[in-house]
Amino acid sequence: MAKNSTNVRAKLAMWGVRAAALSMGAVAPGLTAAWADRMFRTPRRPHRSKTAEAVLARGQPRMLTLGGEEVAVWSWGVGPRVLLVHGWSGYGGQLTAFVEPLVSAGFSVVTYDAPGHGQSSGRTSSLPEMAELVADVARATGGPYAVIAHSLGAAATAVAMRDGLKVGRAVFVSPPADPRGGIQAFARAMGLTDGVWMRMEQRIEAHFNVRLRDLALPNFVRLLGHVPLHVFHDVGDREVSVVAGESVASAWPGARLTRTQGLGHHRILYAPEVVSQAVDFLAEGKSETAWPAVGLLASASASASASTASRASLRLVRHS
Repeated sequence: MAKNSTNVRAKLAMWGVRAAALSMGAVAPGLTAAWADRMFRTPRRPHRSKTAEAVLARGQPRMLTLGGEEVAVWSWGVGPRVLLVHGWSGYGGQLTAFVEPLVSAGFSVVTYDAPGHGQSSGRTSSLPEMAELVADVARATGGPYAVIAHSLGAAATAVAMRDGLKVGRAVFVSPPADPRGGIQAFARAMGLTDGVWMRMEQRIEAHFNVRLRDLALPNFVRLLGHVPLHVFHDVGDREVSVVAGESVASAWPGARLTRTQGLGHHRILYAPEVVSQAVDFLAEGKSETAWPAVGLLASASASASASTASRASLRLVRHS
């Protein structure tokens, strides 16, 4: 009964937001676009599972100062480094099902909460900022041999790779293909008019001095074919359509694609068949190149000292 009551209140609140957005958009589209932009770039902080927390508790925790924010980081094991990257409104613990299998396979593992997410500081974020943070965390923790990234974290990882992040192998789980699709889905959910969400897009592009079409993965991942990629995507994913994962895999030369069924957008991260295939895929290339065998993170002060400077200007494709 309590759960049903909560659901009803949530739906009523959303209807109220939609009605307000529609009326505001008609009389003040510019102000509505500014409000929507802020809402769009404010992630939720979801309930953290006890299972994920238990795995994080067995890791070595650190707080690193990156880009002016305090970023929560955890590490496990010794060996070539694998970086686990969560998606929008997620947290590093969502990928902890990969930790024990990776450590058992001879890898070291690092995960983190992006600013505005989990235990890290900050309130807002975005794809450009998440892409920079992937590179920042990689540099601060010894550089990854491989990356396993979920949802928008996969898009952020691809952008970071395009802009210079060196990775030997990558696994993308439920990757989106185009950030503009996320904006349009948000606009539909919030009841924004076409005029308002188009203004919202323009605000985001101006704020980060980047064209959103340049962040669409199929437009640039053909340049990343030297990095082996394995994409996992569920055919029933309601948050990011399997069509997006298919388009990323199709555009990325030599990429593998594994479609799952019945796992949705989040359960896919805990499915044993997905975890084992991903670890096996990373292990295939372990002996191809001499990657350093790194271990647990250095002391917080030592790790942070290499990364205390604010981020440089965005490493993104600029307006021509």
